Amino acid sequence: MAYRFSLPSSSGSIFNSEDNLPLVLYFYPKDSTPGCTTEGLDFNARLADFQALGYTVAGISRDSVKSHQNFCAKQQFRFELLSDADETVCRLFDVIKSKKLYGREYEGIERSTFVLDAAGEIRHEWRKVKVAGHAQQVLDTLRAEAA
Repeated sequence: MAYRFSLPSSSGSIFNSEDNLPLVLYFYPKDSTPGCTTEGLDFNARLADFQALGYTVAGISRDSVKSHQNFCAKQQFRFELLSDADETVCRLFDVIKSKKLYGREYEGIERSTFVLDAAGEIRHEWRKVKVAGHAQQVLDTLRAEAA
C-alpha cells in the first residue's frame, strides 16, 4: 500500500508526501519535551547523511504549526515538522495508542519511525522507539541497504 498524505508544515507550506519520497518519517508525542527534543536533535545532526542517501526527513506530532515553528527555531532543525492536529496521518500509520501517565489513561502518539520508498511504500518501521541511538540505527539500516 502506498502512503500518500498532505499536512501543514513548520515551513508555512503544505508538505506533500509524494513530493518528498523516499522519506524518513518519525512520529513523536510533543514539541519541546526532553525526549522529543533529543530525538529531533539526533535526526538533525545526521540530516546531511540521510540527504546523501536521497532521503527527506520529517517529524509529525499533533502540535500546531506555530508550536512546530517555535520548536524548529529554538532547536535550529533543518527539516520540517508536520502538524497532524486531527490525527489523520497518525491513524493512517496506526501510531495513536492508549497510554498511561500517573495512573491516568489517555490516547497519545507512540514514538515510531517509518521509511517510505520512492513509491510511498513502507520499507522499514520501528515502533515503541527508544530515543537513544535511534536516529543512528535508522541511518545505519539505510546505509547497509544502499551498500
